[in-house]
Amino acid sequence: MSFNYLLDTYWSNVYGYQLKKVNNENDAEDITIQTFAKAFNKIHTFNKEYQFSTWLIAISKNIHQDILRKRKPSLIVQSSKVDEEAYKVIDDSPSPEDKIITEQNLAKLLRDIKQLKPKYQEVINLRFFQELSYKEISEQLDEPMNNVKVKLLRAKKLLAEIIEKNKS
Repeated sequence: MSFNYLLDTYWSNVYGYQLKKVNNENDAEDITIQTFAKAFNKIHTFNKEYQFSTWLIAISKNIHQDILRKRKPSLIVQSSKVDEEAYKVIDDSPSPEDKIITEQNLAKLLRDIKQLKPKYQEVINLRFFQELSYKEISEQLDEPMNNVKVKLLRAKKLLAEIIEKNKS
């Protein structure tokens, strides 16, 4: 699936869900953007036994809760009432079966990553496996941060194409 297709198809669901929760268009849009960014970065963890929209809503819910935790404690109490009435989303903590599936998917992902040019393999490894920040990657590679961001974006697009090609 292309990222544009996913954005076009599921943006309204996630944005609508967040708008009901936060009652603020800017906050809902910010959380929705964060949701898709996180989903695209973690797309390899998606379990096809569930609906994609459910997975996105779960990510969105978690991002919202993280934001609330960073704010005043009184807001958490207030939002918990909203959470009880909001969409019933499955718990996205991995079960033992999910972990096995993820490990199998990880093996496939690693094979796909090995098809990339070494410079792209390196940025994917540093960002997603070593979980370095853009600044840390920039320092390690001795490259400007904008170059790192562009290289990572290209690597993700190429990897998505390889994954899509290997599905068929």
